Amino acid sequence: MFGIDRLRQRLSPKAMMLLAVPFVGVASVAVAAQIASPGNVEVASLLKTRLPKTPLTKVDCEKVKGLCEVTAGSNLFYVDTKARYLIIGRVYDMETRQDLTAARLLEINPDMLVGGAAKANAASADGDEESALAPPQGRLQKTSLPARPATLSLDGLPKDGAIVWGNPAGQTVTVFTDFRCGYCRALTNVLRSMDVRVVERPISVLGSRDIADRVYCAKNREEALHAAYAGEPFKGGASCDTSGLDANEAFAHKHGLTGTPVIVRSDGAVLEGYRPKEFLLSWIKEGRS
Repeated sequence: MFGIDRLRQRLSPKAMMLLAVPFVGVASVAVAAQIASPGNVEVASLLKTRLPKTPLTKVDCEKVKGLCEVTAGSNLFYVDTKARYLIIGRVYDMETRQDLTAARLLEINPDMLVGGAAKANAASADGDEESALAPPQGRLQKTSLPARPATLSLDGLPKDGAIVWGNPAGQTVTVFTDFRCGYCRALTNVLRSMDVRVVERPISVLGSRDIADRVYCAKNREEALHAAYAGEPFKGGASCDTSGLDANEAFAHKHGLTGTPVIVRSDGAVLEGYRPKEFLLSWIKEGRS
């Protein structure tokens, strides 16, 4: 029998850096396990025997076929459905091009800011595993930029340059986004499940201006936007006036928006990085009060 701490000792420093998944031992905060289905209960029982020093928070065997996602405090790992093989690393959905592990870690640790992590997700989509797991470096051009504000007025932006979708009668959120940013893609998927009006303003943090031009000039911008995030082909239409996208870029530089996504609530409150649905629902509701 062994715990995650002992397993950690057996891994090289380089391997630990690449895996980029934190671990805890007996000193971790013990939280009651959130287990529902019979399969989850069986796996949790086996893990308590095989990893007695690792307090389990949640076991989910429904998300990825053949694997069980195990949460232990703020940490995450995977096992097979018989809890025999323990897997430490990241799980990527190659159809949706999403880093499922990173998204889940952000749900567990919602205070993590991930705007700069966009480059890592773009690298993973291109198959560059080592770059994808390295420290993020995604940034706009290096210039003298002001500190990012806690609130932001959008009055200086023209109507052009925005791609509007969602519920026209819903609460409006404005998102500065990049089509090569994995967390922007994840955020858009969450917003699609919410009753909100979304105003997306593309900025080229990761060299995505060519994609933004094609999406903006498409006959159906909303359809093109979601296809672009999913990595699916779409018709960009003829060339059009993209000066509104230039205005987005200028606004981002002026206000120090150096990473994506950046979400601006209707009252001007700013939120940087991906957040799970429950967090966004609460945050948006605060803007109404």
